[in-house]
Amino acid sequence: MPLDPQAKALLDQLAAIDAPRLHTLSVADARAMMANFAGMSAVTDVTLAGIADRTIPGPAGTVPVRVYTPVGRAPFPLVVYFHGGGWVLGSLETHDSICRQLAAAAQAVVMSVGYRLAPEYRYPAAIHDCYAALVWAAANAGVLGIDALRIALAGDSAGGNLACVVAMMARDRGGPAVCFQLLVYPVTNYAFDTPSYRENANGYLLEKEAMMWFWSHYLPSPVHGEEPYASPLRAPDLHGLPSALIITAEYDPLRDEGEAYGRRLAEARVPVRMHRYQGMIHGFLGMSPVWEQAKAAMAESAAALQQAFGS
Repeated sequence: MPLDPQAKALLDQLAAIDAPRLHTLSVADARAMMANFAGMSAVTDVTLAGIADRTIPGPAGTVPVRVYTPVGRAPFPLVVYFHGGGWVLGSLETHDSICRQLAAAAQAVVMSVGYRLAPEYRYPAAIHDCYAALVWAAANAGVLGIDALRIALAGDSAGGNLACVVAMMARDRGGPAVCFQLLVYPVTNYAFDTPSYRENANGYLLEKEAMMWFWSHYLPSPVHGEEPYASPLRAPDLHGLPSALIITAEYDPLRDEGEAYGRRLAEARVPVRMHRYQGMIHGFLGMSPVWEQAKAAMAESAAALQQAFGS
């Protein structure tokens, strides 16, 4: 299918201004570029009962989180959200719009986690922060106004990777209980050899060289990429993981590894549904205020969460 006209318009706009390729930038400049890009489609007019920033205990100090509470009566289900950005970029601010919309649409508390970023803090620092956030949330259900038996993990891109891995950690460590995974174009493997990497290596926002740049900052050494907590697709056993919705995009280098992870979950008898959005590019969920297919993906995500929560 050809590029969606709305995605094509964005790519044409970036080409017209000769936007720099991410892997050529310094970390600081890349972070600034992502922050500016996120601001293009930010929304603040979503009706919520409250938004609160706080810090929670982490394995190496405090971890910042932002808690979005929907209108309604507690206890709510909880979505622990891990932002994308290749483990190097992104923040509570860049994904504020996504989390606002998800909280309102899914009628769930959303706790967005500001985990430590690479290269200042390399693998597995982010994973430990994210798992600590899950543990804290389950132990502080009363503080959050949530039902500790209805907790889902969610994330996009590198955040999808972290959601996969934290679900595995919760299984391996005997808790906390997680009932669902929302994985939006997740990174699942330290490899660059799939057909989608070859087909979409350049020109579709996220490029192969950018992913290589991200991984080089995230991993202490390439050998760590073979570990299941870095590359969940390489995990020998996916039995016992929570059910999942995996969203992928046609023109995305990560398309095939996300779908391969879904097939592995199905082989392990984990209920999973996959939806490839035709004509879409990586990062499209962040355009949900303005792109029709992104709006549909947000609605699908919220509906899947509500179904998992029994709402």
